[in-house]
Amino acid sequence: MRQIRQVLRLAFNDKVSRRVISASLCLHRDTVRDYLVRAAAAKLSWPLPPDLDDAALEDLLFPPVSQRSIRKPQPDWATVHVELKKKGATLQALHAEYLEEYPDGLAYSRYCDAYRKWAKHLKRYMRQTYIAGEKALVDFAGPTMPIYLPETRKERRAQIFVGVLGASNYTFAEALWSQKLPDWIATHTRMFEFFGGVPAVVVCDNLKAGVSKASRTEPEIHATYQNMAAHYATMIIPARPRKPQDKAKAENGVLVVERWILFRLRKRVFTSLDELNAAIRELLIELNNRPFQKLPGSRRSQYESIDRPALKPLPIQHYEYTEFRKVRVGQDGLFELDGCPYSAPWALCRQEVELRVTAATVEILHRGRRVGSHERSRGSQPVIDPQHLSPEHRYVGFWAPDIELKWAADIGEYARSFLKKVLEQVKRKDLGMRAAGAMKRLEKDYGAERLNTACARALEIDADSMSSVRSILRAGLDKKGAESGIQEAAFDHVNVRGPGYYH
Repeated sequence: MRQIRQVLRLAFNDKVSRRVISASLCLHRDTVRDYLVRAAAAKLSWPLPPDLDDAALEDLLFPPVSQRSIRKPQPDWATVHVELKKKGATLQALHAEYLEEYPDGLAYSRYCDAYRKWAKHLKRYMRQTYIAGEKALVDFAGPTMPIYLPETRKERRAQIFVGVLGASNYTFAEALWSQKLPDWIATHTRMFEFFGGVPAVVVCDNLKAGVSKASRTEPEIHATYQNMAAHYATMIIPARPRKPQDKAKAENGVLVVERWILFRLRKRVFTSLDELNAAIRELLIELNNRPFQKLPGSRRSQYESIDRPALKPLPIQHYEYTEFRKVRVGQDGLFELDGCPYSAPWALCRQEVELRVTAATVEILHRGRRVGSHERSRGSQPVIDPQHLSPEHRYVGFWAPDIELKWAADIGEYARSFLKKVLEQVKRKDLGMRAAGAMKRLEKDYGAERLNTACARALEIDADSMSSVRSILRAGLDKKGAESGIQEAAFDHVNVRGPGYYH
């Protein structure tokens, strides 16, 4: 106001031109002209009345814009606020619908300004606009609930999980024994069933059960948590570290559950987790049915009209809890899971593989490809798939006499008979393997035909060791026997006893 008074003094008292006033007071000439026009409209002259202070002078020069006597119809801003949460809704589209009902209503810019002015009366922490069916925000409450176990007569604290749908504030709460991965995954599946559908995004905190590595830009989601999200066709977006405003609805949901559920249950004594969850479910119905203070309806009515139609349907197949672990295959081709050894393909010895573990199976993944699987064992005996072993290890590990006899039968009838005779005398598996291995080396050195003939000769002389067959082959007796057969005298003589004498 001080500069305005100087402009009026110089113009009315000193009769100075606008150009000189502008240069003297460092004001734009248009500003000087505007001041003088307003002063003329207010019929001011110099000197100003002594009782005219700055506030009164401002009211004379800059009077408030007079409101029209007939106000244009105002929309129901609470309804507009709710409609904006629906997918695809914009203020421009809602303004067009408003003009259809009130053709002489507010202009678009005035409409937007009026809505923003109304929205300022809502709670200040409400900085995000949530689309229907888009987000579910989850977190654990700070306070825990005591449960007195009758079998141990000790107190055990239960964790309270809270999930909130962003658009409707529809709230889910459940008591768990821990915040570990199995409980974390199981409560998500029950939350989706409670909602009757799946949101597009789940916003969680950076607890270890859900996020392997917290980061503002590239967080790493736990593989099991990510697998659950893939089953339900949803997406996991962790909040930024130390930024609770990213999951403001979850923070508010925790506060509401603490006030309207946990506080009301503080004097009750619970002896089991199921008993506590039954009490929470009863109060949860009441909580979701409580009417809003500044918005129409309740959490349930908003859920039924906004969120529920927009949620994705639940998958037909129920989710099976699955863990992913990384292990290194030992030099013996085995890896250990929960104290039980399992086999892996022999080509992966000393390499790292990923395990997909369920309650019934153990799948082996290498570079994203499934290379083997086992039924899960609860004991400590090794679980070995014969196909995982190398040919040599498979031969040693699953050796049986029948396999060797089948091989010998391909050599010849005498070879099979002789090997069967040798194996029947052997009492140990390793000795039987040695005998069969020796026979295979003889077949490789002398051929199948000579080996079969040598075994026939060994059977004739009642031999029962592989060294006898080896001696026959080295001395070439199998050839002599094959060429001449049994040599008998062609004449009778007193000194010739004949073959019958020796049998």
